[in-house]
Amino acid sequence: MTDDADLRHRITELVDEEHRLERSHIGKPLSDDEKARLDRIGVDLDRCWDLLRQRDARRAAGQDPDEARTRDASVVENYRQ
Repeated sequence: MTDDADLRHRITELVDEEHRLERSHIGKPLSDDEKARLDRIGVDLDRCWDLLRQRDARRAAGQDPDEARTRDASVVENYRQ
């Protein structure tokens, strides 16, 4: 089970990693591995935010937030389209 505090902590960790990676390459290109990692971080962030929003929505509707589930990346990433 993941609670809101765990999700917020994970989001903070991912954002910090994203910023470190970007700052370490100011003025120079990222390697292919680093670009791939940034992409994975973005997907992981989207999934964490989605789960947190699901939990908030369930709570607001009087439902159990612990019944919210992490959705597949293909689902979450298609929200943008």
